[in-house]
Amino acid sequence: MLKIGNIEIKNKIIIAPMAGVSNIAFRTIMKEFGAGLIYAEMVSDRALNYRNEKTMKMIRVVDEERPLTMQVFGADKESIVQGAIILDKESNCDIIDINMGCPVSKVVKSNAGAKLMLDPKTAYNIVKAVVENVKKPVTVKMRSGWDSENINAVEIAKLCEKAGAKAIAVHGRTRVQMYTGKADWSIIKDVKEAVNIPVFGNGDILTPEDALKMIEETNCDAVMIGRGVLGNPWLVKQTVEYLETGKYKKDISYIEKIKHLINHMNKLIDLKGEKIALLEMRSHAAWYVKGLRGATYVKRRISHLSTKQDLLNLFDEYIEYLEKGPE
Repeated sequence: MLKIGNIEIKNKIIIAPMAGVSNIAFRTIMKEFGAGLIYAEMVSDRALNYRNEKTMKMIRVVDEERPLTMQVFGADKESIVQGAIILDKESNCDIIDINMGCPVSKVVKSNAGAKLMLDPKTAYNIVKAVVENVKKPVTVKMRSGWDSENINAVEIAKLCEKAGAKAIAVHGRTRVQMYTGKADWSIIKDVKEAVNIPVFGNGDILTPEDALKMIEETNCDAVMIGRGVLGNPWLVKQTVEYLETGKYKKDISYIEKIKHLINHMNKLIDLKGEKIALLEMRSHAAWYVKGLRGATYVKRRISHLSTKQDLLNLFDEYIEYLEKGPE
């Protein structure tokens, strides 16, 4: 049984935080498909301290999705500590994660996210201060380094462990790589060998076979999946089954995909209202139908829909089209 502090994680499948995606609707679906631990999308320490209305809604957690990690980003020690205290006292999350991996320009320009890896002393001081001021376990998510000349995940991981972090997640890409190129899993292996706390491997997990390969190559304690589950929550269930039994159900019918797409839409409408949910479903629907016959036409149509009924009608038509088979 994997444990993060006093929090038990039932399996080795962890869902990465994804901005604009990892809300309650998405997270409860990931839990339904069997994820052991889910990360919420990152929130700003300053927005927490200003009690920004949107941010305070983002830190709400429902019991069905627990255990859950809430992730905070920032670069100022006092500010990030105060933000973490708010998460500790006012969010129903189980774990607090400090983001040292986000590569997005507006985050690194404020010296937060992956930029913290260029300042090991500040990174250490932030983790230590947060650990000392909250009751929940603290973890850190990082990249392999800033660029190919600055691969320092091992150094930062050791400092985070010394500061009291209970686990480390390592994305095997540098900040400069963003999400391109190939993740270097050897960095994950090096971090695992360097620390005594759990290490989660992140990067290029697109199949259950990828997950097993990462565990075998790096000895990581769990795999963290991000983009691979977009429109494909079955990857979670398949990977859990594969790691436990060595086999899994491969074929997912188009009926099942569309059923879950509509379920996702309904959850988003409950969470955000029809107007915003339909805008967000343009991306999700495109991910769900990816690879299906006629998917390009559906993606084009979705961008012009503005009501739930419009989308239901479109997918009724699409199912009829798929049932007829290739012409």
